[in-house]
Amino acid sequence: MTIFKPAARVTRIKPSPSTAAAARATELRAAGVDLIDMTVGEPDFDTPESVKAAAVAAIAAGDTKYTPVNGTPALRRAIIARMQRRLGVTVDPAAISVGGGAKQIIFLTFMAAVEAGDEVLIPAPYWVSYPDMVLANEGSPVILPCPGEDGFKLTPAALEAAITPKTRWLVLNAPSNPTGAAYSAAELATLAEVLRRHPQVWVLTDEIYDEIWFEPGQITSLLTVAPDLAERLIVINGVSKTYAMTGWRLGYAVGPKPLIAAINKLQSQMSSCPSSISQAAAVAALGGDQGFLAEMVTEYKARRDLAVDLLNAVPGLHCSLPQGAFYLYPNCAGAIGKTTPAGKVIETDLDFTLYLLDCGVAAIHGGAYGLSPYFRISFATSRDALREGCARIAAAMAALT
Repeated sequence: MTIFKPAARVTRIKPSPSTAAAARATELRAAGVDLIDMTVGEPDFDTPESVKAAAVAAIAAGDTKYTPVNGTPALRRAIIARMQRRLGVTVDPAAISVGGGAKQIIFLTFMAAVEAGDEVLIPAPYWVSYPDMVLANEGSPVILPCPGEDGFKLTPAALEAAITPKTRWLVLNAPSNPTGAAYSAAELATLAEVLRRHPQVWVLTDEIYDEIWFEPGQITSLLTVAPDLAERLIVINGVSKTYAMTGWRLGYAVGPKPLIAAINKLQSQMSSCPSSISQAAAVAALGGDQGFLAEMVTEYKARRDLAVDLLNAVPGLHCSLPQGAFYLYPNCAGAIGKTTPAGKVIETDLDFTLYLLDCGVAAIHGGAYGLSPYFRISFATSRDALREGCARIAAAMAALT
């Protein structure tokens, strides 16, 4: 009997912890377990009606065929307009790549640009997929811890100290998943100064949460702060988070033409193009009325404030106030070393989230994001669910001895 042996690129990575946690929560609820699921990394809002209508119209018009690898002309025009509106930059159509979600574009970036042994700097806490994407493409992820006292952000000193002759990429994600932290223009300028001294280091800046922003004004970007770095900087974005279109699987990137050409070459052999229907919907999302965004962000902010206040009232927990996205990353150091009612000692934040699961709350442990002892919860859920979930967390903490 022949036994399948997966390729090394498969065995050196692990399944996405956030996807696994969400799947487990779904299984438990389907089995009748009373569970507040705080793992979900997607908006609980519906896709705007105008966007859905655009998709239906595209189907009715027969726009159901292959498209150019780098997206329809209409979608590229919409991306160009948004980049001008959002960042004040002019984008050449040849500098655009479109894929089946921002996640695919990030993977293709590493596939196109990372050789065996190349080092990719990843500040932690990080989105769970970055290190495994690097590993899958034979690179070496180098994790840079960014503690809470630094606002969960990379400092120029830490960046400078991490760069070696093998360093090829730096990954920045703001607002961050899982912390919601973001960089000011001044902070980005100091990182840019370091990068100018190391021209071999390229930058991937993941801005998928850029519209879910709670501070005054508009979040900034390294591309606008340091336009001289544009020839080695790729901006990743998409419609999943801003427009509640996670299932439509449509992401895009803007970057240097040689890199984009390499990504598009890979895309041509991988999936030819994204869904034509999703592209039509994305045109409507990016180019349509943006008024609903303010309402959505106002509701997210109210949920953020509610959950942060409730968690910070729990002895043994501390939760920073995120600037954007829809996640909280509370510190659970107060639970480490304590004993559950079942007699188990909580030694790690994974132990803590498993204990919370027994108490009716699904969360994701901080170790999955590269920085402990924390746990991540999503406030992309109703206020009632947040109140109940935080109440259960408080009761779980109170039961520890």
